[in-house]
Amino acid sequence: MESRLKVLGHPVHPMLVMFPFALLVTAVFFDFVDTLGGSAVFGEIAYWNIAVGLVMGLLAAAAGSVDLHAIPAGTRAKRIGLTHAAANLAVVLLFAAVWVVRFNADSRAAGGALIAIEVVALAILGISGWLGGELVDRLGVGVYPEADLNAPSSLRHETATPRRGEMR
Repeated sequence: MESRLKVLGHPVHPMLVMFPFALLVTAVFFDFVDTLGGSAVFGEIAYWNIAVGLVMGLLAAAAGSVDLHAIPAGTRAKRIGLTHAAANLAVVLLFAAVWVVRFNADSRAAGGALIAIEVVALAILGISGWLGGELVDRLGVGVYPEADLNAPSSLRHETATPRRGEMR
């Protein structure tokens, strides 16, 4: 199934997901640098990376929800899509909580407990990213009109049905 939301023929959701992913990973890196004795500016940059990452994450979620609603119910793709969406929601909520705590604090520095929450959120984000890759690369969601929405997991040694024009 092809993406329902496109710009110049390209799906919007994959275009947007790289921004929150990169901003949130970079924020955690900067928080580590700040905590390990780096300049306080690293904590400030991390704080703003989280803020912009959350906004971009919500935009990516909106675009992704358009495609998610188009996936037929009862398919493996729908189950993975819902899990992917739930994981991303957890990431957004965790980073939003970290951002709110820092917003109300005297300092933009994260400290140990907040960094631990950020690391957990990044682990969930990594899993969600893999699920998104499974949707696109394995199941063809958003990119291939004749996608096999019930193809087996890429973690199995089984191969998916080849697409038109592909060789096994």
